[in-house]
Amino acid sequence: MRNDQRLPGRRSLLRMAAGLGAATVVRMNAADPAGTPARPSAPSTEGIAGPLSAFQVVRPPDHRLQPTTAAAPPRLRPAPAPVRTRPFEELPDIGHAMVLSFDDGPDPRYTPGILATLRAYDVRAMFFLCGETAQAHQDLVRAIADDGHTIGNHSWTHPMITELSRAGIRDELGRTSEMIETITGAAPLWYRAPYGAWNRTSFEIGAAMDMEPMAWTVDTLDWTEPGVDSIVRRVREGAAPGVVVLSHDAGGDRSQSVAALRRYLPELLDDGYRITVPRRG
Repeated sequence: MRNDQRLPGRRSLLRMAAGLGAATVVRMNAADPAGTPARPSAPSTEGIAGPLSAFQVVRPPDHRLQPTTAAAPPRLRPAPAPVRTRPFEELPDIGHAMVLSFDDGPDPRYTPGILATLRAYDVRAMFFLCGETAQAHQDLVRAIADDGHTIGNHSWTHPMITELSRAGIRDELGRTSEMIETITGAAPLWYRAPYGAWNRTSFEIGAAMDMEPMAWTVDTLDWTEPGVDSIVRRVREGAAPGVVVLSHDAGGDRSQSVAALRRYLPELLDDGYRITVPRRG
């Protein structure tokens, strides 16, 4: 099963995680896509996520049991990920900007079309990859990285994380981080729980692997195949500064997701939105 909303109660699970407590207030900014000089850079402001900057760090291969920043020069080390009590659902105070994210890939039927559209408008997005699909389509993982997109960890097999043991969660996230680093040379700094199902153990293990948890603000419900018009309408109605949009590039027929992106992306840009990605630093 590959869709983050197929199981009933996903939204309540997300809210349960949110109820565990408020995230620490720290600094945040967003990285502008290259080649968009007409769009001003977002200021660095006080937000809800960890210290961010416009680079990623190549880290040692063992993400399961030890910190992953020791090999980087002091100036380039991202701040260690704290143990959160809720995932990021939006990115406030980054100006007139939004984040587009795609889950479950890569898939050779749909990911190339999404990459082509993003490339045509010179914008960057977040791709939360499942380890088993990344392993099967390593050329697409490299293409995502080469285009400058942010790659996140979406577990190895897309299980309900809250039903796993601590060892099971560690294995799902650890294997995926190791696979992504093997392919791209850089381990993910962000992760997203399948179905939006988070618990304390997943926050603790994610932080131990130096990853920050990312949820979403706007769900396109594209996994239900509601039609291109419906997907576009949900994005347009939910558009606002700091919004994180959830779509999929794998896990089923994603042709509607590909077609919808071709429509709503230029419309968002025409409305003055910058499409950006968060960076840790």
